[in-house]
Amino acid sequence: MDSKVLDFENELAKYFGSRYCVATDCCTHAVELCLRQQQVQYTTCPKHTYLSIPMTLEKIGLDWHFIDQPWEDLYEFGNSGIYDAATFWSKGQYIPGSMMCLSFQFKKTLSLGRGGAVLLDDYEAAVELRRMSCDYRRMDMPWKDQVPLITNMGYRYYMTPETAQMGLDKLPTTKQTKRCTWQDYPDVSEAPLFNE
Repeated sequence: MDSKVLDFENELAKYFGSRYCVATDCCTHAVELCLRQQQVQYTTCPKHTYLSIPMTLEKIGLDWHFIDQPWEDLYEFGNSGIYDAATFWSKGQYIPGSMMCLSFQFKKTLSLGRGGAVLLDDYEAAVELRRMSCDYRRMDMPWKDQVPLITNMGYRYYMTPETAQMGLDKLPTTKQTKRCTWQDYPDVSEAPLFNE
């Protein structure tokens, strides 16, 4: 793993108070990886959220449904312990035992253009998520030597070193500028896609 990405993960974990952090290319993919890694079969999704979330639930074939759920800063998928925390920004406020998925999209508090991360305190889950985000490769050896070790499905959802460096540069001076709630999002359950 690139040292810049690892450094950024360590700084995020320290900032929010989690034991581990796994950086990804976006929050939606962080959510997807968590749902896959935890083998969630059924969940719920607030009607007021960003479109990519219910689209992801459809893409990975979950049994799910929309619910009316007021939320502020973050919400949980059912009782999974997995949170869409895309708009969350609160120092030291990691929820112990959870997987909290962050966003660094250009409108978010830490604006990197694109990027995401998972905060968690489960070492084995962190190792698995990191491998899943990098085509199920280990980052401590050349990929061409790993073919016999590729036992699970992986995805190209990793954070680039350039994005991580930008995060390292901006993180020390980042301050929350706005709280986000369910009222900041339209009712996506009304989209024709979800009513076929």
